Amino acid sequence: MRSISLSFLSSSSLSIRSSVVTRSTSIASPPLLRRHFPIQQQTNRRNLVKLNSSVRTIMASSFSPEKARVPPAVDLPLPPISKFKIGLCQLSVTADKERNIAHARLAIEEAAEKGAKLVVLPEIWNSPYANESFPVYAEDIDAGVDSSPSTAMLSEVARSLKITIVGGSIPERCGDKLYNTCCVFDTDGKLKAKHRKIHLFDINIPGKITFEESKTLTAGETPTVVDTDVGRIGIGICYDIRFQELAMLYAARGAHLLCYPGAFNMTTGPLHWELLQRARAVDNQVCYKLMYFL
Repeated sequence: MRSISLSFLSSSSLSIRSSVVTRSTSIASPPLLRRHFPIQQQTNRRNLVKLNSSVRTIMASSFSPEKARVPPAVDLPLPPISKFKIGLCQLSVTADKERNIAHARLAIEEAAEKGAKLVVLPEIWNSPYANESFPVYAEDIDAGVDSSPSTAMLSEVARSLKITIVGGSIPERCGDKLYNTCCVFDTDGKLKAKHRKIHLFDINIPGKITFEESKTLTAGETPTVVDTDVGRIGIGICYDIRFQELAMLYAARGAHLLCYPGAFNMTTGPLHWELLQRARAVDNQVCYKLMYFL
């Protein structure tokens, strides 16, 4: 197994924030587990053996590659780089799209000047995070440079600076649908992968926060594993991290690093952010890097 040593950058426009909240709580058996395994508790040893055998069979079929629908990563030799810096660009988003793009470019260039070979942007960095904004700021990524100034900038900077960019995410327009989409650019400026957020975030906490991404956005359907100059990367977006199966599939495909650009809310986010990163990393023995905007 190849080990990767990572260095993280921190400055005024490149910083890492974390919030640790400790709570004591007790929870019942998860509903999801009860739904998949609706079996009465058994004290008889013979029945227990049958139960264990049944669970193993169900689990084996649930996580078989052919049912996971995850495309295998390109079968390339492992990259020779074993140590590299990651630049994490915190961006304060405004209603001015051109300003957001220019600000992101400056942050990427600053990261590269400090030696970053992989630069990660936050979720929805070119637009206010609001359902009414997504249709206005959305770009047709597949239509070319003129239709997607945000990804055009990422491609140009990746090529000119010879770095890999996990481009956070932007609202993507495809036909009559909108997606929350992350683009990955390699050192030659070419689009290596496009991940559409699979798990849309709907929340309703009376008196605190109400938001439904599903009102305007369409869920993606395909997990994304991409080979880059810095290694094999599994891509998720924000709420995708809540679902451990996605990380398990990426680890099974040989990902060295999992990147989840995010824009967590400040109501439930502080309880989940670092906890979920650490849980997914321990579960799958991979390195994690996440990003959220300020």
